[in-house]
Amino acid sequence: MTTRPVRRPSRAEVRRQLLDAAATVFARRGIDAASLDEVAEAAGFTKGAVYSNFGSKDALVDALVDDRTSAYVDIGLESVAGVDGDLDEKARLLGEALTRAGDEQREWQLLFLELWQREIRTPSPDGSLRAHRAELRTRIADAVRAHTGSGPSVGLDPDELATVLMALTNGLAIERLLSPDDVPDDLMGRVLSALISR
Repeated sequence: MTTRPVRRPSRAEVRRQLLDAAATVFARRGIDAASLDEVAEAAGFTKGAVYSNFGSKDALVDALVDDRTSAYVDIGLESVAGVDGDLDEKARLLGEALTRAGDEQREWQLLFLELWQREIRTPSPDGSLRAHRAELRTRIADAVRAHTGSGPSVGLDPDELATVLMALTNGLAIERLLSPDDVPDDLMGRVLSALISR
């Protein structure tokens, strides 16, 4: 009887599992309280796998922020890609997609709040969270320009509109975490539509 060799996960698969486990463990325990041993165990690996993929806890946190930020932007862009509707329709679709993403990535909302508090209380020397937010703002502003030309006529340029969109997304996601019934599924889409049609 021959046994099949056990397939080892690729480096990308190990990294993905570690990032997902880190999101869960950090959200449940808090970044400072959680250990890399806990992250590794949750992912089904040893702590050595964490170090070989990320090098340190800070690097893991940074990679997690980058991963989740990119995922949010991709969700938003995919929701309006190929939509032939007008800006009002795109705004509604974008709002609904971001609301769903917030529901599906509840752990990320908790982590973002913790990261925000840490950055306000003790700014990191490299300003990594601020850098991630600045990059996110730029990507959103570029997407606004791509879909609206110079930008919708709401009295805001695309960079300002990106800041408002980020604040609105975070604020409504936080309120929805606390009191889901007070933030209907379509609220963000309706607010974005109203803002754009102003």
